[in-house]
Amino acid sequence: MAELSDSYRLKYVFGIDFGTSYTKYGPITLAEPNVVQTRGLFLRDVPESVKMRIPPDVLSRGLVVGDEEVRNYLSSVRDVQRNMKYPLKDGIARRDDEDAWSVLRELARYVLAQFPVADPEFKGWLVSMALSALAPDYMYRGFFDILEKISAESKSIYAATVLPQPLAVAIAENAVNCVIVEGGHGNIQVAPISYAMIREGLVALNRGGAEANAVTREVLKDMGYGDVAREEYVVETVKRAVGLVPRGLGQAIAAARSNPDKFTAKVRLSPIVEIEIPKEYAWTRFLIGEIVFNPRHEEFKSYIDQSRIRIEDAVIGDVTLYGEMDLASAIISSLRSVSVEVQDRVASNVILSGGAFKWDVPAGLEEYAVNSVEKVRLMLGEVNRELAAKVGVRLVKEPQYSAWRGAVIYGYALPLSLKWDNINKEGWYIIGGTS
Repeated sequence: MAELSDSYRLKYVFGIDFGTSYTKYGPITLAEPNVVQTRGLFLRDVPESVKMRIPPDVLSRGLVVGDEEVRNYLSSVRDVQRNMKYPLKDGIARRDDEDAWSVLRELARYVLAQFPVADPEFKGWLVSMALSALAPDYMYRGFFDILEKISAESKSIYAATVLPQPLAVAIAENAVNCVIVEGGHGNIQVAPISYAMIREGLVALNRGGAEANAVTREVLKDMGYGDVAREEYVVETVKRAVGLVPRGLGQAIAAARSNPDKFTAKVRLSPIVEIEIPKEYAWTRFLIGEIVFNPRHEEFKSYIDQSRIRIEDAVIGDVTLYGEMDLASAIISSLRSVSVEVQDRVASNVILSGGAFKWDVPAGLEEYAVNSVEKVRLMLGEVNRELAAKVGVRLVKEPQYSAWRGAVIYGYALPLSLKWDNINKEGWYIIGGTS
């Protein structure tokens, strides 16, 4: 295969970070990626009167992706529940889920089509994809097959590669020795890095933004907003607006119950829909953030036992995703797989990334609420003070974008002479057998 010039790679590396909730994508030339929800709307049971107004190419596919495109064809809440498909659960698409793979194929076609190229020197994109560290082998093959089909239609892809999201974050942060804690919508991946990702040290938690959404949904139902709580958009918006990470859950709940006026909130969703968190439910704001960090707390477990939320272990391949393990214990467990000789060096740099760690502290609530960095520091101090004294914790500057940024850097730096290796899972997969 002919080596492409550095100037070519500086224009035509294309990064895609396939997250459970959002897909971040775009060429290396962007300062930050485009973002689209990882979902698709199937055009099923469409009345004839509606079919007449749908473009034939859209109707023939029977599926739309892209936020604006989905909204164009979205109607009722019932439509959302029946025809909306979120293809990834915990970053994984099931092998036999045909609808999921249809959405992922259409999504890949959609994101690449956003950047048409007229350059006569264009030989195709170098597509660098960040996937969950838990992604099984068949997902790698599935995405390569998708890109083969897209390129057969458009001749728009030269080669593709894949890297785990935690490694992508480490590359974006130029961190050689570190612990990456990547918290997305579907799960939390804790991975030690010493130049490469130490796969034996991967610890996965079966919770993330989706579980914070689940708590938000239950709170909305308890407050009498069950009608709108069925919409994921509503739940996500309310979570971001009112969710809090407690400095200490017991103290925060006690404060909110004794002085509820300080913790009430309102969220306007549209000109006719407003959500109000009343006094008697003000304390529940702290449950929304706490589930990401420590669902073992007694106050939290008491609420979970009374709700329909389930936090359980899950198994994907040979990896167990722990439901209730707290984040500090996960970090320590991950570090145990690192050579003792470099443990201190790796532990000194704990990097948080992903939308699950994007929490604000409203003015006036600093005594009770904290950001993700402070929460992890406090939790590590409670478990192991000696370790906590040596650990540096930080949040990446753009939590939702760092995996995409690492993907494009990786795509630029990875030698094109290195062909894809199914064992080591690195190198370039040549689309169409180009040489």
